[in-house]
Amino acid sequence: MTLWDGVLPFYPQSRHSAGFSVPLLIVILVFLSLAISFLLILPGIRGHSRWFWLVRVLLSLFIGAEIVAVHFSAEWSIGRVSTNTSYKAFSAARIRADLGLHVGLEGINITLKGTPVQQMNETINYNERFSWRLGENYAEEYEEALEKGLPDPVLYLAEKFSRSSPCGLHRQYRLAGHYASVTLWVAFCLWLLSNVLLSMPVPLYGGVALLATGTFALLSVLVFASIASVPLCPLHLGSSALTTHYGAAFWITLATGVLCLLLGGAVVSFHYAWPSALRTFLDLNVKDCGNQTRGDSPLNFKNPIHKQFGASDSLISTNL
Repeated sequence: MTLWDGVLPFYPQSRHSAGFSVPLLIVILVFLSLAISFLLILPGIRGHSRWFWLVRVLLSLFIGAEIVAVHFSAEWSIGRVSTNTSYKAFSAARIRADLGLHVGLEGINITLKGTPVQQMNETINYNERFSWRLGENYAEEYEEALEKGLPDPVLYLAEKFSRSSPCGLHRQYRLAGHYASVTLWVAFCLWLLSNVLLSMPVPLYGGVALLATGTFALLSVLVFASIASVPLCPLHLGSSALTTHYGAAFWITLATGVLCLLLGGAVVSFHYAWPSALRTFLDLNVKDCGNQTRGDSPLNFKNPIHKQFGASDSLISTNL
């Protein structure tokens, strides 16, 4: 039997890593490039403002990278079990293996690794992804898995998440993923807005935008937790049962939401209590921010027409 692209002809598809995707790699590389570029120009910033800019930019890049990266992570809900289970359909042969389930916002990853890997004259090391994001059909991917003859444990878990399964896991997690994804994209837009406002002499509104960013990040966690917390169908594999718990993406998003709330609250508090310290940290012009700190915005107009009539320059000040 010949090989095709390094794998057997009846299994031509390349396997994906659980919890990893090409879009996730692109997001990491983009934000990592931005961070490295900033570090290269950091020595050109003089004085103590260099360290203020370092903390400010790296924190902002971390928040933005996290909000985007968790969309493509399969670590929102995870489960793992070691079991002695059947391997193929219509066969009484059993294997000892570690089975993993990784649920993300766009689909699931199922891993099966034998202990040891070499059993029954085969290499038991499977890693399959089934997606329910827009534009992809979970049922078709499940039918392809049946045609490829994947191991029983993989097909068993994939069938539990299919639309036709009486467990209802497909609808439950698909809705959780869609709503959490929408709220995270809103949080990302608010993060962009907060960066723009904090670079202008309006730090108060930048702080409010940060508070809104944290609110929507926490809302995505709440949405996923409330929908995905419905009791699962029993997932029995051989003599063991697989249970799930929240993964790294869930907890990192929760921590990022709390961080945004703390940073936004600090900006708003400093705006009213220590405005000069806030301007120093944000490296804003004192004259530009002075009017906003006092709560008024005077508009000064010098009317040159008065000079034609020999009148002295008059200063018209209007408080809005």
